[in-house]
Amino acid sequence: MDRTQGQSGRDEQAAGGSGTPSSASASAAAPASTGQASAPSGPAGPARVVTLTAGDFTLTVNPVDGSEIEPLRPGTERSRPAKRDAAARAVRDAAARPPVLPGPAISVRPLLARGEELERLVRLLGRGRSVRLTGPSGSGRSALLDAVAAQCAGLAPDGVVRISGYGHQQPGELLHALYATVYDAPRERPERDELLARVRDIGAVVLLDDLEMGGSALDELLRATPECAYLLAATPDTKAPSDDSHVEEVFLTGLGREDCVALLEAGLGRPLTDEETAWAGDLRFASEGLPLRFVQAAAMLRQRDELNHSDEDDDEEEPGVFEERPRDSAVVPLPTLAEGAAPAELLASRVSESARAALRIACALGGELPHHAHLPALVGDTHADTAVAELLDCGLLTPVGTRYRLAAGVARQLEDVGYGDTASEEARTAARHYAWWTGHASVVPERVGREADAVLAALAGADVVAAAVLARTAAPAFAASLHWEAWERVLRSGAEAARKAGEVAEQAYFHHELGVLALCEGRVDRARAELETSIGLRGALADKRGTVAGRRALALVVDREVAGAAASPPLRLEAPGAAPEAVTVATPATPATPATPAAPAARTDAVTKAVPAPKQAPALRSGPAAAPRADPAVSAAAVTRVAPVTPALPVSSEAVTRMTPVVPVSRGSEPPTTLSEVFEDAFPPAPQPAAPAAPVPTPAPARPAQGRGRRRQVLLAAAGALTVVALGTVVSLAMSSSDTEPPADGPAVSSTPTSAAPTSVQQNSGNDPSEEPPVTAPSEGGATPGASVAAPSPGRTPGRTPSRRPSSSPSNSPRPGTPSTAPTATEPTPTATETGEATPTATAPTGPGTATATSPTTAP
Repeated sequence: MDRTQGQSGRDEQAAGGSGTPSSASASAAAPASTGQASAPSGPAGPARVVTLTAGDFTLTVNPVDGSEIEPLRPGTERSRPAKRDAAARAVRDAAARPPVLPGPAISVRPLLARGEELERLVRLLGRGRSVRLTGPSGSGRSALLDAVAAQCAGLAPDGVVRISGYGHQQPGELLHALYATVYDAPRERPERDELLARVRDIGAVVLLDDLEMGGSALDELLRATPECAYLLAATPDTKAPSDDSHVEEVFLTGLGREDCVALLEAGLGRPLTDEETAWAGDLRFASEGLPLRFVQAAAMLRQRDELNHSDEDDDEEEPGVFEERPRDSAVVPLPTLAEGAAPAELLASRVSESARAALRIACALGGELPHHAHLPALVGDTHADTAVAELLDCGLLTPVGTRYRLAAGVARQLEDVGYGDTASEEARTAARHYAWWTGHASVVPERVGREADAVLAALAGADVVAAAVLARTAAPAFAASLHWEAWERVLRSGAEAARKAGEVAEQAYFHHELGVLALCEGRVDRARAELETSIGLRGALADKRGTVAGRRALALVVDREVAGAAASPPLRLEAPGAAPEAVTVATPATPATPATPAAPAARTDAVTKAVPAPKQAPALRSGPAAAPRADPAVSAAAVTRVAPVTPALPVSSEAVTRMTPVVPVSRGSEPPTTLSEVFEDAFPPAPQPAAPAAPVPTPAPARPAQGRGRRRQVLLAAAGALTVVALGTVVSLAMSSSDTEPPADGPAVSSTPTSAAPTSVQQNSGNDPSEEPPVTAPSEGGATPGASVAAPSPGRTPGRTPSRRPSSSPSNSPRPGTPSTAPTATEPTPTATETGEATPTATAPTGPGTATATSPTTAP
């Protein structure tokens, strides 16, 4: 006989536990969902395609090729959604509660010794105050929340909203759950700014059970909903709210002795004996009066009564064919205090085999128990769905949101006695089952969303192949159900499992979905990284359709980046103020100080008077020190005087632009107030040597100007010496020419100053810089000997000739057909005519340096 006869089979059919589920049963499984999954080929089609609105995008969840995202088309923008009425809120609240279990109804447990706390909570919530209800696990917080919800139904305009905070460390998903409960907006997930604007208008009493966050995260939740009054149920180890949150604290303590006995009698259904009363008193002292311990104690006493049935009772009862365990003829004693403090092992040993199998599955899934419609397929027993009610009546399960999980401490106690030995096998079985169920086209996404915790637990405990398959089928369902926190977790787990299994195509799909999710949530950098990874993997696989979908999504990322860069102005840093010490000191022009040394000028006074000043070369540096010989009028116009400083030392011919040290780092006691001071504190400059008493250093010439000054000095000195030698030679020859005849044995060698002219010409024509102008200009009369002397190159003696061409003849009547090679500027012909007959002797075919080398020796 089917023990589920007469019960509604909507949950089992929707879950796909037995038989082939139909679209009607799948719709009945989620009565609170206002929109059903729409597929182009009907509910029984091979793929479930759902279109959502996510902020400014239209998201099409495609389980085959990956989700497609595009901007909202003009005219398709939705208006502000309307709030649900009282009837719709009641339906939504019923869907948020745990499902109704098949089998006999469970007796309602009384709420004992909580009247004072109940009255205080209702009073504070009626004043709009938020309250934090703190109590250990098993203290009856959920039962007290149910009583508060019944009395606060008409306090707020948007009614009472129940939300489970289990597993949520950030307020984002809680705000979305609150928005989906109050507003009638199916298939829509607003962006953060729009979400905050809409939840700000919600005025409701929010009962948040199993809270796991506090501090700044809780403050953010409270600030986002200023018109809501919260009743936050949490354990003592949960992070406390901040001091600025102004949340009231209400602590739940254990029950008294009389209340513990009353709760035990209510669960047992009969009065306690003296022995049982004494045992209850000892248990109350050991458990500190937690109501959960007495619910479990009542279950142990009921099992003891069943085992201690007398023979007369057995004779009156008809033998049952479904009896699973023989009755023990011996009297079963009362449990010990150790068994009463940790009753999971004793209770599990006395339940049915299907219930024990369900406990093994729950231990493998981290305490999460699958929906009762899945147990027949997971356990292999058609009546295994009644095991949930049996375990709940024993106090081994507790409701959490829309599901059940093991009570506090039960999982650890069961694992100690061997219930976790087959965890890997149970998790693999659950993963394969959920992979089939979540991918079935008749299962609505909302139903998968309510089973998210069990699916994620199965995904974490399965092998890489089963995990990759489960993530591939569950990810589109979580996306369509707007449970995006679970969507992201399953995508990351699937990407890791696909990488380990070597499934490149599945890995590309997961990265594509992660990129689309990040784009919907406004995380542009993450979206670009995930999409580029997906495009690269699909390009390696030559997946054209997937690559096109990824590039379309990447184009939206680029548009968002451009829009964000245009919307945000560039960062402008304020320039630090210039201190008086940070100035550029330029050496002023000092006309009184000569640019050349005085000693060479004194020796060559006669030469320098005859030679005109050369043209000023173009300045290499901006400032008065760039040109030592510049015209004062020109220098005054071209020089920008920053700070005229009187030099302490005489200014030399070397000119240089000096920079004073950077502003020293001030190590004052006052904290920095500007950005420049902060920058100087973070990056101090290199230590500078201490400045002398006179802050202005002696200006020195730049290297290019220094080289030219030295060359000029050498040229002037050489020209003066050569002129003195030439004049002495000419005078001596003139005095001896009238009395002495030339020797007969050979031509006389004459050392006239004309022999030095080709030497100077050759030196000036080949080795001097291009910008150096000629020192002398040709004279009309040619009577001045110094006018024909050219300045030699620096570093060379006047007697050395760098060129090997023959020197030209300086006579008055040159040989016909012989061109003159001397330049016009240094042509010494008029001077050579004064020597008379000695001039032809200089035309001997000798080397160009012969006459110069013998000039000192031929003097009389």
